Amino acid sequence: MKVEALHNETELLAQAASGSEKAFATLFHGYRNKIYSVAFRLTGSEFLAEEVIQDIFLKLWVKKETLPQIQDFEDYLFIMTRNHVFSALKKMARQQQLVDELQLEMPSGENTTYNRIMDDEIEQIVRQAVELLPAQQKQIYLLSKDQELKREEIAKMLRISSETVKTHLARALRHIRAYSKLKLEITISWLLFFLVN
Repeated sequence: MKVEALHNETELLAQAASGSEKAFATLFHGYRNKIYSVAFRLTGSEFLAEEVIQDIFLKLWVKKETLPQIQDFEDYLFIMTRNHVFSALKKMARQQQLVDELQLEMPSGENTTYNRIMDDEIEQIVRQAVELLPAQQKQIYLLSKDQELKREEIAKMLRISSETVKTHLARALRHIRAYSKLKLEITISWLLFFLVN
C-alpha cells in the first residue's frame, strides 16, 4: 500500500527526522514489503531479504535527520536496497575467494586441520539453523534428512498434501542456506585472522 494513501509522506519524513517513532513505524510498514520483494528477487533468500529490511531501516533511523532531504523516498529505498544487497554479495564472494586462495597455499597438513575445523563449524551452524525453523518446517526437514523419508511418506504421516511437504522443505532449505552463509561469513573472517597471523 502506498504510504501517501495513509499520510502525507513529506510530513512523515519530517516527523521521523525529529525522532517520531510512530512516523518512522508508518514508513517502515508502508515500504517493508517493497524492500523485501527487491531483496528477495536479488538474493533468492527469505532470510536474507528480512535481514536487508532490518539493515536498511536501521541505517535510515541512525541518519534520520537527513530524511527530509529525500525527494523520492520509494526510489531512494530501491537504490539503497540494491546497493546494500550488491555490497553484501560482493563481500561474501571476496571472503570465499580468500578462503579458496588460502587453501591452495596451505601445506596439506594445515589444510586438513582447516577443513576439519570448517566441517565441524558448518555442522554446528546447520544444527542452529534447523533449531530456528518454524515447528512444522523443522519436523518435515528432520523426517526427510534424518529419517530419510520420502515426500509422500511424510505427507501420509502428517496428513498433509505432498505439495505442502515440498513447499515446507524448500523453505526450510532456503532458510538453512541463508543462515549458514551469514554465519559462515563471521566464522571465515575469524579463521582467516587466526590462520594468517
